[in-house]
Amino acid sequence: MRRTHAQRNESTSGAGRAASQPLALAAMMFAVAMTFIDQTIVSIAAPDIVSELGLSASGMQWVVNAYLLSLAAFFAVGGRLADLWGPRRVVVAGTLIFVVSSAMCGCVPDGDHALTWLVAFRATQGLGAALLFPAALAVVVAVFPIERRGRALALFFGLTGALTAVGPLLGGWLTTWTWRAIFWVNVPVAVVALVLTALAHISDRRRDEPLDVKGAVLIAVGMGTSVLGFQQAAAWGWDSAATWACIAGGLAVLYVFCRYELRTRHPLINLSVFRDRAFTVDSLVLFFAMLAFVPVFFFASVYAQVSLSASANQAALYLLYFFVGFAIASQWGGRILDKRGARPTLKIGCVVGAVGFALWAGKLTDLSMHDQWPYVALAGAGIGFILAPASTDAVNRAIDASYGEVTGITQTVRNYAASIGLAVFGTVLAHTMTDNVVDTLRKRGVPPDQVDSVAEDVTQSITGQADARTPTGDGPVATTMRDAMSSIRMDFAEANQWVFYGMAVALGIGYLCALRHPGGQAAGAEETPAQSPVHH
Repeated sequence: MRRTHAQRNESTSGAGRAASQPLALAAMMFAVAMTFIDQTIVSIAAPDIVSELGLSASGMQWVVNAYLLSLAAFFAVGGRLADLWGPRRVVVAGTLIFVVSSAMCGCVPDGDHALTWLVAFRATQGLGAALLFPAALAVVVAVFPIERRGRALALFFGLTGALTAVGPLLGGWLTTWTWRAIFWVNVPVAVVALVLTALAHISDRRRDEPLDVKGAVLIAVGMGTSVLGFQQAAAWGWDSAATWACIAGGLAVLYVFCRYELRTRHPLINLSVFRDRAFTVDSLVLFFAMLAFVPVFFFASVYAQVSLSASANQAALYLLYFFVGFAIASQWGGRILDKRGARPTLKIGCVVGAVGFALWAGKLTDLSMHDQWPYVALAGAGIGFILAPASTDAVNRAIDASYGEVTGITQTVRNYAASIGLAVFGTVLAHTMTDNVVDTLRKRGVPPDQVDSVAEDVTQSITGQADARTPTGDGPVATTMRDAMSSIRMDFAEANQWVFYGMAVALGIGYLCALRHPGGQAAGAEETPAQSPVHH
């Protein structure tokens, strides 16, 4: 078979690039390490943050959600800017935005403005990460020749998924010193990433095209408004006109965005890539998997600290079982992808994950970490089979779009799903927990005119903060609450069962999507010079 112009260029320039490949890969891994750890590290530190700053449960959830929502809203912009400005420049810019925002999060002052400060800089953290990740992937694609690219991408995607699971472990250890350290730890990591990027001598190639500013505004507004509706459903109620106005309005804006992108000459996202059925299926499976993947760290860590009475460190170890299953399955799934394509590993992952989450949900009320670990690991294995193979297969389907654009699409899907998962499952947990506590307190004789408000206070203190401290005071309600703490811990475990069964259902839907994957190996290796965002 005749080699393409791009392949000949890669063959002749490979010797010149060989010295920079390990440094470039290491630099990009250090850069993205910060962004993926920060998706989950805050969940472990939530009780300490709330206690020191006096935040509400809904406020704390926005500290978590602001980062994920910003990621989802701006990933498409990040992918496009990597093409227009050059990936190395965007990696450096994203790293600087991220690390400055991290330092500012760690320096949040006490007082009335603490929540606004923290949410604002968590959002700019997300912006930095959204710029950084697609550009980092574009660098990896550009500096590795075709015959070594698959291995490099597998390592890149495997590491990013694993680091999401490492977040709670690192958070538990750092929180024993101060919760502010979970943000400050990003500073030395960013310094290493910037130094390695400079030493790798990565050259840039820019595209002389305009940025689709109108498209960027539409996608950010659409995603932000729709997730706001899901997020506030717990406070406003599902029967509230405001809830559905936000959800429907956000989805309508996203529809307008898609119509606009199909007509504009230089779109933010090249939607024609969805004509590839395999890419569309990869994106759908990633969406349903991510409904569970990031939220599970938040809900499982709070469950461990409330229902199992675990410390932050013990909660982190509880989640280690998930990471072990994830790590093993990621390697196994990568081998299946290389030999048989993405379809088998997507189907296996969805089935294993759905079964794992369902069995895990059934064991939550046993209140025993020892009894749950096999099912925790099984759930992690299911996600491990899905994440790297689906992401790699989607990137390899970049035929008419660039790698930066395709990564922007897949990461937008992933982080939008994570934001929705946190919002929806958080609402389910809060409502179910309130109903359970109302029943418990009524049986213990709390006056009918107080039971609803007391139950809501308990839910607020537990669901967003993992605050299960025994109430103080001599009043009859406080005394009843002290006597009911063991029952309330069981109420919380039962409420979490609905969340984990929901995650199993999400992966079951993912399996139905995986059945539509056409199978086979992606043809994305036949790259044209216009697709490569870095000039060699």
